[in-house]
Amino acid sequence: MPSEKILEQKKQYVAALSEELKSACVGVIVNYKGITVADDTKLRRDLRAAGNTYKVVKNTLLGRALKDAGVEGLDSYLEGTTAIAYHDSDYVSAAKVLTKFADTNKTFEVKVGFVDGDIVDVAGVKNLAELPSKEVLVAKALGGLNAPISGFATVLNGTLKGLVVALNAIAEKQAEIA
Repeated sequence: MPSEKILEQKKQYVAALSEELKSACVGVIVNYKGITVADDTKLRRDLRAAGNTYKVVKNTLLGRALKDAGVEGLDSYLEGTTAIAYHDSDYVSAAKVLTKFADTNKTFEVKVGFVDGDIVDVAGVKNLAELPSKEVLVAKALGGLNAPISGFATVLNGTLKGLVVALNAIAEKQAEIA
């Protein structure tokens, strides 16, 4: 029977999507209604370049996959044309790309997101998009840690230089006396 085969395919798709969503640290759900094929192609390219996965999914299938992945409470957002972008390690890239795209395409809208299984509203997704990337945050943290160390090295260098000058002066004075 073809309907059993289709049902089995849907179950397999939901199971695979659920596994991907379980490993995702962040996901952003959007309404993609009204965008052109060219815009959609550019959006997909930008998301892929940032390492995100982007899928257009039927609302019922996405709802089941999210529930199986432990992300609950999003059923009210799963209406109309729905797509999801998610990433397994970068918390900000999907939000950055989709928020920027939504700003330039008025028919495209961010519906909701999730971070580590917790629901984030549209304002939260926009806040997430404004955060610097992980690399920038790590560089700032290391720079902050490095500043006291370099200051300490400068002080030690100055102290050693002073000691060398003092020892050199003593050695010259001893040479004059001798």
